[in-house]
Amino acid sequence: MLGQMSSTLEFSPPVVSHETRDRHSYAFVAERMWLDFVNSDNIVRGSDALYDFERFVRWLEAAQLLDAERAATMRRRAVQQPAGALAVLGDARRVRSVLRALAERGETSHDIRNEALIEINRVLGRSAGTRRLELQGDGSFVRAFVPVGDAFAGLLIPIVESAADALIVRELSRVRRCADPRCGKVFQDETKNGRRRWCDMSTCGNRAKAARHRMKLHR
Repeated sequence: MLGQMSSTLEFSPPVVSHETRDRHSYAFVAERMWLDFVNSDNIVRGSDALYDFERFVRWLEAAQLLDAERAATMRRRAVQQPAGALAVLGDARRVRSVLRALAERGETSHDIRNEALIEINRVLGRSAGTRRLELQGDGSFVRAFVPVGDAFAGLLIPIVESAADALIVRELSRVRRCADPRCGKVFQDETKNGRRRWCDMSTCGNRAKAARHRMKLHR
C-alpha cells in the first residue's frame, strides 16, 4: 500500500488557513477521531489526505488537531527537514492501514487487535511532550499534545490515543462499515438500538433512499 502512494512533498502557499473550507471537504462523520482518520483515504472531494505532507497538515487542521499557528510551524519544519516530513507521512499511512483493519475486523480477530496494540505503543513510544487543555476560538476546549524534540512524531499522538481509548473501553463492537458498498467509510454507531447503517444520511443514506424510490416506480 505504501509503495503505491506518492512520497513527494508538495506545499501550497499558507496565505490563509484552510480549516473552514477543508472541514467540509473531508469526511468527519465517524464520531471518533481514529475512525475519521481511517476515512481520510475516502474523502468527499479532493484526493487522499495522506497523498503528501501538505494535505496531511490540512487534514489535521480540518480535524482541529492543529491550529493555524502550529500548522504554519509544521509547514516551515517540513521545508527545513523534508526527510522528517516524509518519515511521518509514511508512519501515518502505516498507522491508518493498521487502524482500518482494527475498525473492520478488530472485534473478531485477536491478531488484528494485537497488531494495533503494537502499532499504538510504537507511536506513543517515539513521542515525548506535554499534554494540556486549550481554548478554541469558538469558546470550546480541546486536549492538545505539544511535542518536545521530534515535532513530526507528535502529529499522530491524538489519533492513536483515540484508538487506544476505543480498545480500553471496548468500543469495537459498535464500529460499523457504511452499508453502501461503494463508500468504505467506517463509523461509531452511537444509536441506542445499534442499527445505524449509513456513514451519513445526507450522502449514502439519501442515495439508498432514492434508489429504493426508483425501484418502486419501476415495479
